[in-house]
Amino acid sequence: MFNKLEKILMPMSDVLSKNRVLIAIRDGFLIATPLLIVGSIFLLIANFPIPGWSDFWTGVFGAGWEEWFKAVSRATFNCTALLTCLGTGYAMAREFGGDKIQGAAVALVSFFILQPVIHDAVNDAGKVVLEGAFAGLSFDNIGTNGIFMALCCSILCVLLFIWVYKKGWTIKMPKGVPPAVADSFAALVPSAIVLLVCFLIRIFFEFTPFETAQGFVFTVLQTPMKGLGDTLGANAIYSFMCTFLWFFGINGPAVMNSVFFIGNVLTADQLLAFEAGTPNNELPHIFTNPFSNFFTNFGGGGSTLSLVICMLLFCKSERIKVLGRLSIVPGIFGINEPIIFGLPIVLNPIMIIPFIFVPLFNLVTSYLLTIAEILPKTTGVNLPWTTPIGFSGWLSTGSWIAAVWQIILLVIGCCIYFPFIKALDKGYLHDEENSEGTEEEDISFDDLSLDDL
Repeated sequence: MFNKLEKILMPMSDVLSKNRVLIAIRDGFLIATPLLIVGSIFLLIANFPIPGWSDFWTGVFGAGWEEWFKAVSRATFNCTALLTCLGTGYAMAREFGGDKIQGAAVALVSFFILQPVIHDAVNDAGKVVLEGAFAGLSFDNIGTNGIFMALCCSILCVLLFIWVYKKGWTIKMPKGVPPAVADSFAALVPSAIVLLVCFLIRIFFEFTPFETAQGFVFTVLQTPMKGLGDTLGANAIYSFMCTFLWFFGINGPAVMNSVFFIGNVLTADQLLAFEAGTPNNELPHIFTNPFSNFFTNFGGGGSTLSLVICMLLFCKSERIKVLGRLSIVPGIFGINEPIIFGLPIVLNPIMIIPFIFVPLFNLVTSYLLTIAEILPKTTGVNLPWTTPIGFSGWLSTGSWIAAVWQIILLVIGCCIYFPFIKALDKGYLHDEENSEGTEEEDISFDDLSLDDL
């Protein structure tokens, strides 16, 4: 059965992991990630989860000191779509053999062309009080609400730009012209065609109920995808596939994150709501990236920190004990390749059962406690995925209850892993005892004879 599954999954995962568009989307988000993490740290300082924190610093710096830090966080979160557009446009041009800087520039300008620039004034109740009151780009559209629009522009417009370029529809400069000048003129016609197409698309949507391309993409694509991505079923499938692919030696998250990127949108959306002062129980989403990172897996995929603890405390075979000692420090920081390939988890029918089940158990129980408002929602603050257990729960929600719940899940994970690792330990111990009773035969050159030839 495993051989048949491997024949099906290996080609599928190979196609997904090598798909150039999916690679560009993944790398496009990664370009924005460092800035979002830094912005999250500034926002965390402004809202640090310690009673009296704000009052203490108000006495030192005066009222409004939080705005100093929020200025940095707003500068990153409110232009998430712009960062995504630039990063994905650059990565698309790189993957398809185009000029990377020109690809990023074309994607960004196309994104601007398709954005609404006239906005109505609304009151606190959301009612329009003055039509066409403002002109300019809205933070809503260049922030989280514009991420899907940014992806559409960076993918489709860069593909069109490269296709025209490779057709040879370019202005060729004579020899001796500096390369930078020649490259800019070579991009002139492809850029003009891309911008003309965007211009026509903008006019077309003016005559539709959506009014703009941004309105169409947000209504038809982004809103349904956000609703689907914030469901238990979708996240359970994502968790299962991430761990199941590891069984065959395939990096599950690397494959699945290229497809299931909606978590980035939900996280950014959550963070904006938190920054706006929304109470925790009214935050819009449950399944953000911090929820997946810090309440589903401890110690890496499969929540193997529980497994490593069992290996250290309860196993007797030398192989497992040594591996446990080597893996405990990386496991605390979410790195578990030594376990996956050293124990191994790969192609191990005994260990794959808890390896899949423990993260699913963590996911479902954490979701139920969040629904019951016992476990606080994550605020959307982007902490590094290597943040240790306890600290990650506290900082990602602002509540010590989340840290305690992480420890409870860690202990439950140990209980689930225990019978399976003990069964494996018994087999390894038996092999070690048998190998100790086998004496190795010494080999000497004196035993060799030419007659043997």
